Amino acid sequence: MLEELRKIREAVTPKPAPPAPPSPKGLWAEFKDFLGKAGVLGLAIGFIMGTYIGKVVSALVQDLIMPIPGAMIPGGDWRKAVVSLPVGAGMNFAVGDFVGVIIDFLIVAAVIFVIAKYAGKMGLK
Repeated sequence: MLEELRKIREAVTPKPAPPAPPSPKGLWAEFKDFLGKAGVLGLAIGFIMGTYIGKVVSALVQDLIMPIPGAMIPGGDWRKAVVSLPVGAGMNFAVGDFVGVIIDFLIVAAVIFVIAKYAGKMGLK
């Protein structure tokens, strides 16, 4: 019976944590350890890829999509549309540029949404 109680005590007693691996020595080793544990390299690659994907999408919008409404509007250059108010020396509002930036943003957001949705389906989260 005493032997059974010892086995129960050993089963209930928590095991000590394994010793931590020795810390890397030297600045270069610590830096490599930091890159590996923090995922900094993956974050940097994602940031760079995101920057260039944004440029590609912006070029798509400006060069291929936005000329279509420009061709349908008389005068063509609707981004230079200005609304002027005769207050004081005159106030000019660049309405065309603002509307163009809003449209660019919506198209870029839609493309990024589609990319993120399919990346999630492929398990690239």
